Amino acid sequence: MAIGTKVLNGIERIGNRLPDPVFLFLWLIGALIVLSLVGAGLGWSAVNPVTGDTLAAKSLLSPENLEQLFIGMPSTLTDFPPLGIVVTIIYGASVAERAGLFTAAIRGLLLNAPRVILTPVIVIAGMVSHHASDAAYVVVIPLAAVMFAAAGRHPLAGLAAGFAAVSGGYAGNLFPGAQDALLLGITEPAAHLIDPSYSVNIAGNWFFIVGVVIVFTPIVWFITDRIIEPRLGAWKPTDATAPTTDEKTPLSAGEKRGLMYSGLTVLGMIALWALITALPGSPFVDPDADPQQRFNPLYKSLAAFFALTFFVSGAAFGVGSGSVASHRDLVRMMREGIVQLAPYLVLVFFAAHFVAMFNWSGLGPILAINAAEQLRQIALPAPLLLISVVLVSCFFDLFVGSASAKWSALAPIVVPMFMLLGISPEMTTAGYRMGDSVTNIATPLMSYFPLILTFAQRWDPRFGLGSLMSTMLPYAGAFLVAGLTMVAMWVALDLPLGPGVGVHYEPPPPATAAQPPIDGGVSGPVAPPEAAAVAGPGVATK
Repeated sequence: MAIGTKVLNGIERIGNRLPDPVFLFLWLIGALIVLSLVGAGLGWSAVNPVTGDTLAAKSLLSPENLEQLFIGMPSTLTDFPPLGIVVTIIYGASVAERAGLFTAAIRGLLLNAPRVILTPVIVIAGMVSHHASDAAYVVVIPLAAVMFAAAGRHPLAGLAAGFAAVSGGYAGNLFPGAQDALLLGITEPAAHLIDPSYSVNIAGNWFFIVGVVIVFTPIVWFITDRIIEPRLGAWKPTDATAPTTDEKTPLSAGEKRGLMYSGLTVLGMIALWALITALPGSPFVDPDADPQQRFNPLYKSLAAFFALTFFVSGAAFGVGSGSVASHRDLVRMMREGIVQLAPYLVLVFFAAHFVAMFNWSGLGPILAINAAEQLRQIALPAPLLLISVVLVSCFFDLFVGSASAKWSALAPIVVPMFMLLGISPEMTTAGYRMGDSVTNIATPLMSYFPLILTFAQRWDPRFGLGSLMSTMLPYAGAFLVAGLTMVAMWVALDLPLGPGVGVHYEPPPPATAAQPPIDGGVSGPVAPPEAAAVAGPGVATK
């Protein structure tokens, strides 16, 4: 048996033994309680170099923390930053998805793509389709195979290109969306462990995710056309495998009319937001802030912008295409979208408590400060530090598929640690996203892997798990090399990650050193009010 096969089998066995992410968080909470008892007993502590506060480990079984856990349990959940943002965007996105806007837009893009640029069009459509959430897997990937077949090309090459874009290019997009809101929402409370005044917005990785599209698109194009398709050989369709008439049917007149209506509403929403921004005394502009931070309210409004834009454009498409007959259809679509969110709502209850309990124990910043000091003594360059984040993320992605579950566990340590080394929370998040993305297509533990295999076997019943993995490995390897290089170069060149967001973090001037705490946690007479909020119920936000 080849070494590669043994490694893959080992990964599969380990992954199959891991519990559901919900129980994984329960295990982590149990381990955290034990660690807090040890840390409090041994007197673990550190001084926050930003606020000057003395941080001491505190037992999670102390009366104060038990009170926060049981009495403050509802607020711990509702104060979890990603929850409100994700639900808000889903209200709008569910209308756009269920009215048929996303599917029609993707079909229109792919059906009209010239044969010579079919691959890059599929790649870009696949990355943009992340706004459609799981629909991207069940629309883009099988449709990419159909489009290749209709063009006389091998459908499995189209399927591979679509899979590489949707899953391997998960970190890429042209506009921020629910995934940005989710991950950056987890980043903010982690940053508050060091700097309670730090603010993160949904556009914090905007330029970076566009960069992923720019870098990954030619990679998928080259591998698909020059490596995968020649390896698959010429495709000879049979009656059983030829695309059906329905699959190749152009957009209907109603769908075209709906797309026109939705396009006009999107332009209208952009004009509305621009008008509000330009008005004197605009709520989207903070005239008293530094020039680089002046438009932070505008960036924070993007969650509402995307939610409303998805809603009105989806409704406009539904009216034009006929998929929306009355306002009751819109309410039904929003309701169905929230129902689809149920698995996330179950997971987020435990993730929110893990993050909050990490804050209450004081262990997150203590571990981060001490680890940062060790790394500072090693004096690794910033690009190498970020490469380590990518590699750690890649490793965990082989076993745990949920991006939010992994980041909820890693962020409370990684984000503050890298802040103390001068790297912004947004850059650390970008590095994590890159690692979480590139190995998705290389592991059979990815939740959609069996579905993709089913799609492939429609075109070739003999196409097995090994065939799919061997087809996708060239993409995964190229993505990993390109991702590591991109992250390192982004840091080395100090490129902006988003509007007003850079690679490096400059802490505010240190506060006067606080007095040692009496009973653990964050305290001291000169500790700012925001710092004290970190130890309060739930997760402090700004």
